[in-house]
Amino acid sequence: MFAKDIYIARRRALIGKMAATAPEGKRGIALFVGNAEAAAQYKDNAYKFRQDSSWLYYFGLDEPWMGAVIDLDSGEETLYADDVEIDDIIWMGPQPSVASKAAAVGIDRSAPYGAMTVAVTKALATGRNIHFLPPSRYFNTMKLASLTGIDEESVGKVAPIDEDGGRHASGELVKAVISMRLVKEPCEIEQLDDAGALGQEMHSVARDSIRIGIVEQDIVGKMEGVVLQKGWGVSFPTILTQHGETLHNHIHDTIIEPGKLMVIDAGAENNMHYASDFTRTYPTSGRFTSKQRDIYQIVCDCNELAFSLTRPGVAYRDIHIATARLMLERLKDLDLVRGDVDAMVAEGIAGLFQPHGLGHNMGLDVHDMEDLGENLVGYDPDQKRSEQLGLGSLRMARRLVPGNVITDEPGIYFIPALISKWKAEGTGKDFVNYAKLESYHDFGGIRLEDDVLVTADGARRTGPNRLPIQPDDVEDAMSSPAMSSPAMSSPAMSS
Repeated sequence: MFAKDIYIARRRALIGKMAATAPEGKRGIALFVGNAEAAAQYKDNAYKFRQDSSWLYYFGLDEPWMGAVIDLDSGEETLYADDVEIDDIIWMGPQPSVASKAAAVGIDRSAPYGAMTVAVTKALATGRNIHFLPPSRYFNTMKLASLTGIDEESVGKVAPIDEDGGRHASGELVKAVISMRLVKEPCEIEQLDDAGALGQEMHSVARDSIRIGIVEQDIVGKMEGVVLQKGWGVSFPTILTQHGETLHNHIHDTIIEPGKLMVIDAGAENNMHYASDFTRTYPTSGRFTSKQRDIYQIVCDCNELAFSLTRPGVAYRDIHIATARLMLERLKDLDLVRGDVDAMVAEGIAGLFQPHGLGHNMGLDVHDMEDLGENLVGYDPDQKRSEQLGLGSLRMARRLVPGNVITDEPGIYFIPALISKWKAEGTGKDFVNYAKLESYHDFGGIRLEDDVLVTADGARRTGPNRLPIQPDDVEDAMSSPAMSSPAMSSPAMSS
């Protein structure tokens, strides 16, 4: 955990933000339900426990079966959890009291877990507003429905509390939490750099393990072993594939073949649960073919352009569009597209080659806070999500402010089914050279991703150093594994 003053300050700031939503005496309570253990095959064999991220942000206690209520009028805070009994002690040993755990995060009051029901029932009976966040897990959905008397479907909906009596998750609380978690504190940036270092180490191990004839799973085991040795685990299921045209390919049973491109998209979650998310693409034979290098260099240049444009006040949506324009200009040089580039950007032709957005928010979640609503997290109130393929999948479009942490992950993919669909429908027929694209149907895909912190005057990449990314540097790293650790790479700092 962080020092208790961090959590005290966060909860006070939250109360202050919520105070603006209603007059004193009418604000109600904020209800937080932590995650519970989830049985795998049977009750006593649970999945690996992961605490809810917003709970971690405000309360820091990384244990199951906890809840809390913050009285938004009086400021009173109560932690709800059960002290262990002798049956628990037999299996777990002596445990700190709930009161001591509450005190460790600056909370003076504690009560048994079941008393949370009494507190919420009393608040409802006296007509107080109940503010809660939309749950991401089904247990929390059922628990919140039980506590509030709201049906399970409505529990996950977000709207202002004054709409239909607050029979849904609280839009006011969601917006307050997003506004705080979007801007990382210095203590969080330190943790994100730590997660970045761990992610860079796992990627270096993966790169140095690429060998023709081995099974992809061999590499996955080695790289994930690094994270389990030094952190909580992976921040999302590892993507490691020679079929990069499948954006989220989690199948690792393929033998590594010569002449292929291997996309490795993987991240680490450190012991404080902060995440990293990096992607590199490697030639399995150690050197790019000229055809591979041409496409790789485009993606690499798009990554660099996006980073150079990242600074406070710039909308990340505009940076996505700028990289799409560069991508199309360079694909035009290869005669894969033709015509006016601005017209192609307007028509969304880049979506054929990059059907995803440029990046997303990072933090306690690898897609930070998207459980609270992707558009609420990633879009300013005056921004509207596009319906175009690619741009429409942009998860982070907001105007950047210092403290934002985002991914910079352009890619180019040759997806045969998508190309065939567009061609059959006549989509982009004035721009796309479908005849030449036929020779790329077995190409695969390329994605290059860094995690980026927005600073006061620009940006820097997280982690101590940067994984090799320029094609010559990648080839050098693959030919000299002993010299290719993150410490030997180019610095991550820039502005």
